[in-house]
Amino acid sequence: MTGLSDSFQRPIDYLRISVTDRCNLRCVYCMPAEGINLLRHEDILSYEEIYQVAAAAAELGIKKVRITGGEPLVRIGLSRLVQMLAKIDTIDDIALTTNGTLLAKYAEELKTAGLRRVNISLDTFEADKFKQITRGGNLDDVLAGIEAASAAGLNPIKINVVAMAGINDDELLDFARKTVENSWHVRFIEHMPFNREMAASSFVSINELRERLAVLGELEPCTFKGNGPAKYYRLPQANGTIGFITPISDHFCFHCNRLRLTADGKLRPCLLSERETDLRQPLRNGISAEELKKLIKKAVDSKPRQHKLARGCVPQDRPFSQVGG
Repeated sequence: MTGLSDSFQRPIDYLRISVTDRCNLRCVYCMPAEGINLLRHEDILSYEEIYQVAAAAAELGIKKVRITGGEPLVRIGLSRLVQMLAKIDTIDDIALTTNGTLLAKYAEELKTAGLRRVNISLDTFEADKFKQITRGGNLDDVLAGIEAASAAGLNPIKINVVAMAGINDDELLDFARKTVENSWHVRFIEHMPFNREMAASSFVSINELRERLAVLGELEPCTFKGNGPAKYYRLPQANGTIGFITPISDHFCFHCNRLRLTADGKLRPCLLSERETDLRQPLRNGISAEELKKLIKKAVDSKPRQHKLARGCVPQDRPFSQVGG
């Protein structure tokens, strides 16, 4: 086992795997209202191909894997992939990011297969507003998914909340209170400007949010299990935590530890860069494990120092929903 580091000496030990570009919701900050041009079935990596990449990456030093989409649970037989990944000895954490709408059906099956924990996207507690944000989703399905994940032992469950002025910022205190009342682990995320339908005025900085939360008490820094960039805090008497993810106001590029594998087999070293290394065709040409590892290292070496959002540079090659978040 060797460590994997990029050209800026950042350790890379975390692989996010998008298993599909399809989603059963159309969230306003993620996908255009008209949807996207979907990949053909034959262009999406098979579970066996994903396993090949994950196994090679694990030999290089990848220890954490997160399954994403689109919405990963719309892909049939996802628990089989989880079971395959769980057999890679050096991978010590397998997690899932989901919109939660199908989780009640699959939570127990996924836990049995080897899934450790889940992140669930939820931006409002109001059914009508949920339908508006997701363009047609059912809030009750997500709440049922949260309950099922907890019952199955997929803990800790993290609730991802994209803060949006004029849309859900009137509920941010309600989410924070859940960390006290229900021991939720809530993560507030700054909205990234991928969807041009959303006005720039919808942006809420985490500093502004923290000022609003002050009415609930002093936030105490704390440590919490996670592979990502969130900084965690606790309110007084809270068993749950509040996390802040700040891709805009205080970017965390200097500590980025991740790679992203798209559903069609491109390895992206940065969410906000169009640089990609194709793995699908080499896989289908019968590439050896050693040559595959060389391609992974090549992708790592191309990882940029930081994103360029502050300069208004937004990737144009793929919708957000096709990158895996």
